[in-house]
Amino acid sequence: MDHNYQDYLKTAVEVARKAGEMVKESYYVDKSVCTKESFADLVTVTDQAVEKMIIDSLTQKYPTHKFIGEESVSEGKKCDWTDDPTWIIDPIDGTANFVHSISNNCVCIGLSVNRKIVVGVVYLPITDQMYTAVKGQGAFCNDKRISVSKVSDLKNAMVYTEAGNSRQPEAVLTKIENMKNIVFASHGIRCLGSAAVNMCMIAQGSGDAYIEYGIHIWDIAASGIIVEEAGGVLMDPSGSEVDFLSRGVLCASTPGVAAGISKIIKPVEFERD
Repeated sequence: MDHNYQDYLKTAVEVARKAGEMVKESYYVDKSVCTKESFADLVTVTDQAVEKMIIDSLTQKYPTHKFIGEESVSEGKKCDWTDDPTWIIDPIDGTANFVHSISNNCVCIGLSVNRKIVVGVVYLPITDQMYTAVKGQGAFCNDKRISVSKVSDLKNAMVYTEAGNSRQPEAVLTKIENMKNIVFASHGIRCLGSAAVNMCMIAQGSGDAYIEYGIHIWDIAASGIIVEEAGGVLMDPSGSEVDFLSRGVLCASTPGVAAGISKIIKPVEFERD
């Protein structure tokens, strides 16, 4: 099968903008909020409506393609990642930010072919920032090429991370210990409340690394290719090859920064997607 990646990107951008309009319409009003795995793991009616619109729109144009969506999986659909062209969707990454009217939330649409991410779109509707990448063609924000920083030593790095949604004591305490170790070894840490936004910050050089355990494939598929196409590295926190279903990710401006983080953190175990 021939694949027109630019056509896929154009479609994904159009759908992301449409999704962004839905997010903006709900941003400044009271939200209908439910919880998933913990009281801090939130979902709104808007998440569900946006995901349905994205899948319906992409299915209309690409009826043979498959889908992995955050809300579909939450409702019991299997996270079945195959070699078939598969759209990987997070309708609102940073739902807690969205609920609390914090602008760091985004629509994430990634496309994999043969289990390799080839297209990524991350759209921040409140600030109107559109991050895009196609395999082998560079990374962009609002059509302007972006690139990672040149920082190569952890002691000179700003590191993004998150506490996450889990409220299991062991997981939370290990994450806090990791944060402490990173603070002592770097310029500091930042937590923006969205995996994809954090990763786009690394892609554009507004920080030098991002580490998190507990994320899902839909949090990092689109933003991962944006980091790589901006010249960054994407891997498992252990330093091995990235495994999108393993619930852990480390990205950085350079291998040196990534290696520095890998040496000082402890793994946090989560069930695979």
